[in-house]
Amino acid sequence: MRSLLTLTLLFSWVWVGAQPTSTSSTAGPHYVLVIHGGAGTISKNQLTPALEKRYHDALNKALQTGAAILEKGGHAIDAVEAAVRVLEDEPLFNAGKGAVFTAEGINELDAAIMEGATLKAGSVAGVRTVRNPISAARAVMDRSEHVLLTGRGAETFAKEQGLEIVDPSYFYTPERWESLQRARKRDSIEAQGAPSHSASASQEKRKSRYGTVGAVALDAQGHLAAATSTGGMTNKKWGRVGDAPIIGSGTYANDNTVAISCTGWGEYFLRLVMAKSISDRMEFGQQSLPQAADEMVMRQLPALGGDGGLIAVDKKGNIAMPFCTEGMYRGYIKKEKTSGSLQKATFIFK
Repeated sequence: MRSLLTLTLLFSWVWVGAQPTSTSSTAGPHYVLVIHGGAGTISKNQLTPALEKRYHDALNKALQTGAAILEKGGHAIDAVEAAVRVLEDEPLFNAGKGAVFTAEGINELDAAIMEGATLKAGSVAGVRTVRNPISAARAVMDRSEHVLLTGRGAETFAKEQGLEIVDPSYFYTPERWESLQRARKRDSIEAQGAPSHSASASQEKRKSRYGTVGAVALDAQGHLAAATSTGGMTNKKWGRVGDAPIIGSGTYANDNTVAISCTGWGEYFLRLVMAKSISDRMEFGQQSLPQAADEMVMRQLPALGGDGGLIAVDKKGNIAMPFCTEGMYRGYIKKEKTSGSLQKATFIFK
């Protein structure tokens, strides 16, 4: 039915050049799906062959799930929701089942979704009992007059819409709980006026700010969509919310320009209004997707003091996946309109 043009599995610790930040399309694709599982959340020396395979298998499952919808002529918005749901159910990622813990020892989940054709969007923040927050965000978009719902109100709405509600204990994983205990210990040491200066402690503290999953897609009808879901940052306090559920910062889609899902240090993505800034550079500054994305992620973000990455696909099917952390879990699948051939690539880190 279709031929496989390329199948590339790149885990290039040795050759940094194996990591493309973008791909270009001239003939025009039948569909494109790009996913990410977070930037900079695990070190090279922690990634065993078995763990690497688990990450690859999870990314591949998400890609295949979303692509199956697009292959049948389905909508981009359905594909990104389906792909993100797969990643929310995989404990490896900081979203859904694998979400990190707050300082109070609970899981507070955020998600957003947006379709480029109408600029309709929906998001939820601080939910504790919704199994798949991305579907709650979709329900807000489709079945309410609002864009963003938070906390108990969002949970009540999700329950009324028939979404799966779980006991908060569902989100517990031993690895995330242990991460919280280490963060609490660091806080205790610093509160006593003796901050830890070890390289490993500093690295883990920085990584506690990362972790998101997301998907962007272009469908056969030429429509774009984006979806993002996260558990936020380990040991977060006071109901902190990052960029992921904020339309224009961590999530954005516009058929005139691009669909984007971000991952990284959320406070800086918020300040830069990252996703919308890239779209505006394309629409009003006449920049290409690679130019706009690289300017924001590789220059403006680190210049401000933050780091992270994003995935994006523009209205012509061009892809960008820049990041300025140690690495980023990401992958894409693209089907060409003329030949019907597939391009597929799954990457982990650089």
